[in-house]
Amino acid sequence: MPDIVVMFFLLGLIAGAVKSDLQVPKATYDTLSLLLMLTIGLKGGMALHGNIHWGLVPELLGVALLSAFIPLMLMPVLRRWVRLSAADSASIAAHYGSVSAGTFAVALAYVEARQLVVGSEVTLYLVAMELPAIMVAIALFRRYQGAAVKESTSKLWHETLTNRGVILLAGGVVIGTLYGPFQGDEVTTLFTGAFKGVLALFLLEMGLTAAQTLRPMPWHHWRLVTFALITPLVLSLLGIAVGVALGLPVGSVVILAALAASASYIAAPAAMRAAIPQANIGLAMLAALGISFPLNVMLGIPLYHLLIERLIG
Repeated sequence: MPDIVVMFFLLGLIAGAVKSDLQVPKATYDTLSLLLMLTIGLKGGMALHGNIHWGLVPELLGVALLSAFIPLMLMPVLRRWVRLSAADSASIAAHYGSVSAGTFAVALAYVEARQLVVGSEVTLYLVAMELPAIMVAIALFRRYQGAAVKESTSKLWHETLTNRGVILLAGGVVIGTLYGPFQGDEVTTLFTGAFKGVLALFLLEMGLTAAQTLRPMPWHHWRLVTFALITPLVLSLLGIAVGVALGLPVGSVVILAALAASASYIAAPAAMRAAIPQANIGLAMLAALGISFPLNVMLGIPLYHLLIERLIG
C-alpha cells in the first residue's frame, strides 16, 4: 500500500476529475503551505542540532551544482524537441531545475515510514536546490535574447531570496538548529506532531489543482506531456548518481533523487513571472504540477528507492 498521505492526493485528483464541488479555501491552502514549509525547516534544523561540520560544504555544493546543471541539460531539449519558445523553454527548465517542497515532504514521510538511514542535512538540499536553476535558466534566456545580464538582477535576487518558501525553510532550519529537539519542544512538537496531517490536507489541494490543469486533457501539447513523463526518471538517475558519488546513506539518496526529479510550483513561477514575463506559466504548471508531481508522489519515489536498492544494495 502507498503511504496514506498519497491517498489524499489521489482523493483530490479524483474529486477534481469528476468536477466535485470539493475545494480547499485559498486562506486554508496558504496556511497549510506555511505550516508545511516551516515544519520541514524545523525538522531539518532539529536534526542538524549538534551535527554541523565542514563536511557539509562539499555535499551542499554538489547538490547545488546538480540543480544548476539541470536547466543546461533541459533547455536544448525543450527548444528542439518540445519546440517551445526561448521564454517557455527557460521557464520550464527553471521549474524542473528548482525543487518541490511537496515532493520533498512526501519523500521525507516515505523514508521515515520505512526507517531508512537519512542524513540530518537533507532539508538543506531543499534550500540549496531552490535557487541555482532559476538563476541559470534566466541567464540562458538573456543570453539567447542578447539582453544585458545585469538587467533587473538585484530585483530578481531580492524577490527570489525573500519569497515565503525560502524565508520559512531557512528560518525553520535556523530555529531548529539553535534549539534542537528538546529545548522549546512545547512549540516544535506541535508542528512536527502534525506534519503528516498537514501534508495530507496539502496534498488534497494539490490533487484538486493538478486535476484542474489537466482539464481538458492537453492532447495538443503531447510533446510537453511526454517530456513531463520522461524527465523525472532521467533526472532521478542524476540525483542517484550524485548521491552515490557523495557517499550518502540510502534514505538521503532517495530524497535527493526525488528532489532532482521534482519540479517547483511555488518559487519558480513567482521568479519566472518577474524575470521572463513573456513566458506562459500555464505550460510550466501543466508539466510540473499536472503531470510530474502526481507521477513522483504516486509512483516515482518508490521506484527511485527500488533503483537505489538495486544499485547500492
